[in-house]
Amino acid sequence: MSLFNIMNIASTGMQAENVRLNTTASNIANANSVSSSYEDTYKARHPVFAAALDQASSDQTKGVGVNVLGVVESAKPLQMEYSPGNPMADENGYIYKPNVNVVEEMADMLSASKGYETNVQVADTTKRIFRRVLQLGQQS
Repeated sequence: MSLFNIMNIASTGMQAENVRLNTTASNIANANSVSSSYEDTYKARHPVFAAALDQASSDQTKGVGVNVLGVVESAKPLQMEYSPGNPMADENGYIYKPNVNVVEEMADMLSASKGYETNVQVADTTKRIFRRVLQLGQQS
C-alpha cells in the first residue's frame, strides 16, 4: 500500500466523521423543538457508512476508505406529551418532541471527534514520512 493510499483513506475517514459531527450537531440543536403533529416533528438523523474497497488487481488490495451512503431518520418513537396550554398543542392537547437522546448524541459527538482526530494524526504522520523520504533522496 502506498503512502498516497494512506492519505486517501485518512481523508475519506475525516469526511465521514465530519458528516457524523454535523448530523449529531443538528440532532442536538433540534432536541428541544416542539411540534403540533407527528409528521412535522424533527426526527433524529444518523449517517450510514460503508467501506470503499479499491481493487488494484483481482488478487491485491489497494486500500479501504469510507463512503457515506446517506443519512437516515431514526425509527425510535417520538415523545408525546399532554400539554393543552401549549400554543403548539394539537386539537387533543398533545405536543410532539423529537426522538433525540442528548446524552447519546454527546457520546456520539465525542466518538466522532476522536475518530476525526485519529485520521488527522494518520495524515500528519504520513506527511512526515513523505518529508523523510524526500530528505533521504536528496542526501544520496
